[in-house]
Amino acid sequence: MSKLCRAFLIAGLGLASVLSTQAHAQASGSKKLAKHIDRLDLGLGGAYVSQSTVKGTNYLNQKITQDVSTTFGALLQIRYTKSPRVGFEYNFNYSRATQGYTNTTAGTVLTVQTAPLEHTIGYVYHGPEFAGIRTFVSGGAGVTEYKPTRLGGVGLQSQARATYYYSIGGEMPVFTPNFGVRVQFRQAFHKAPDFGQNYLTIQKQNSSIEPAFGFYVHF
Repeated sequence: MSKLCRAFLIAGLGLASVLSTQAHAQASGSKKLAKHIDRLDLGLGGAYVSQSTVKGTNYLNQKITQDVSTTFGALLQIRYTKSPRVGFEYNFNYSRATQGYTNTTAGTVLTVQTAPLEHTIGYVYHGPEFAGIRTFVSGGAGVTEYKPTRLGGVGLQSQARATYYYSIGGEMPVFTPNFGVRVQFRQAFHKAPDFGQNYLTIQKQNSSIEPAFGFYVHF
């Protein structure tokens, strides 16, 4: 065999080795990606949102009562199940509500139409099954951004509030193992918004009750 042939043969074997290594790495990477995708599910549902009424005094020692209209919102959830029991979730909760501020000392009322946007992340623990319903509990933290609407926001600026939440619920596949229904009871806690206006600041903790129903798709 000539030196030229041997050189081509060595080069060919080297190239084949590199291509084989890259193909193996790509296959291994594809398997890892598929493994992570198999742990994801996407949930979309509706939530009935009812917030508590809080009372306090502002910096002028005037008595302020804040109440919020009940409303319906959309709840988007992305879950990653790390093990059969434990996982993580991201929540995006959107609704529209009217914040009412009654100054009982001055006898005035201010209403602010807002679009609260909740962004939270947390842990999910999957419990035992009952009659085909898989139970779960979750909890975590994030922020809720109160965005006054263009027409009903009376010119106030958006404000974000640190938010903590928990939920208890169950889910059950229907038709196929990858599609099902999810029912849950959520409760969130955060400081009552004042939109940066000291005459609305009462430093009180507000809470919302949010029963929700929806569907999920498991990838």
